[in-house]
Amino acid sequence: MTARDRFDLLLTHACIATLDAARDDGYGLIEDGAVGCVDGHITWIGPTAELTSGQRDAARVVDAGGRLLTPGWIDCHTHLVFGGDRADEFEMRLEGADYAEIARAGGGILSSVRATRAASEDELFEQSLPRAQALLADGVTTLEIKSGYGLDLDSERRMLRVARRIGEALGLTVRTSFLGLHALPPEFAEDAEGYVAEVCDRMLPVLAEEGLIDAVDAFCETIGFTRDQVQRLFERARALGLPVKLHAEQLSDQDGATLTASFDGLSADHLEYLSEHGVRAMADAGTVAVLLPGAFYALRETKLPPIDALREHNVPMAVATDLNPGTAPLRSLRLAANMACTLFRLTPLEALRGTTVHAAQALGLHDRGVLRNGARADMVLWHARHPAELSYWIGGSLADRIFVAGRTATQTG
Repeated sequence: MTARDRFDLLLTHACIATLDAARDDGYGLIEDGAVGCVDGHITWIGPTAELTSGQRDAARVVDAGGRLLTPGWIDCHTHLVFGGDRADEFEMRLEGADYAEIARAGGGILSSVRATRAASEDELFEQSLPRAQALLADGVTTLEIKSGYGLDLDSERRMLRVARRIGEALGLTVRTSFLGLHALPPEFAEDAEGYVAEVCDRMLPVLAEEGLIDAVDAFCETIGFTRDQVQRLFERARALGLPVKLHAEQLSDQDGATLTASFDGLSADHLEYLSEHGVRAMADAGTVAVLLPGAFYALRETKLPPIDALREHNVPMAVATDLNPGTAPLRSLRLAANMACTLFRLTPLEALRGTTVHAAQALGLHDRGVLRNGARADMVLWHARHPAELSYWIGGSLADRIFVAGRTATQTG
């Protein structure tokens, strides 16, 4: 091996869960494996015993000592940037109020809108950065952050700028989703059509032109926006060359998943009330089902997503935190994976693929989520010996070392 080809990073003696389907139908385990990285990408992977003496002469060598190595985890659905909190609503729910009742009383999303609008960009950054740091410490190397707590052009722009700043500060990949159709802002309380026009004709084009949007999202629900209103947004997004995704079928069946699939949407998320028709549409389009057990848990829901139907039709299932101030104040993707297993009956393998392979697909990213030659060197070395431990342990810290593009991640901004 020449100096030019020398590994920047070499991990040896790891139990590697590659999640590479070419290796087998499960975890793709290499029991005593090694990974060599150059310029932020994996250039060699295989049994440690097969390394040549030249390959072992890497710039940096980490002996994993038999610990588990996986792809970096991907949180593909968060509302991480917001002002204030909604701990008071947690108390209200425990006293019997439901999500819809709180929203109609002026709480819910609009409560966060008021706090977010009142915060400067620096204040939003300072409040939001610790939440991203918590995800990073839990093994997340890529995350999605939505807007949707501003609901006017300046505030939505501020949220999206903060999301970009978080990625730069922590060295993570942050994908942004414009969620203008999240709720009706107070100035449009009696004019839903006027607000939809404002989002489609003014906010979306301006923010897209400024390079702040990677995807377009909406909340299709009886307390959100109608299917027809969302369709107008999706048509505008398509004209601008932006992919779409949707909060769909969380509280009722609005046939939002089918609409999303008709636009080749990246994902439909929540899905507790997803119909067989919606499942088939997602399967045909390759749209990912993003499961959000944190919201299911926090809202004490009882209607389960149709997991068996999703399996039957081979719809890829991702798992995400849905980190938000009201219905999922969840700052651990690993805990979300545990919830997905315990509450939704996913297997540990499905949960791990849901936080890696399928989460990457839900963000339209094809260079991560697996460990194989050519993949981005986003990796986590865990205090664990088998992949099932990652969803078995409830809480606590398991991540030992976290690598982002082959570099050790830091949690300081």
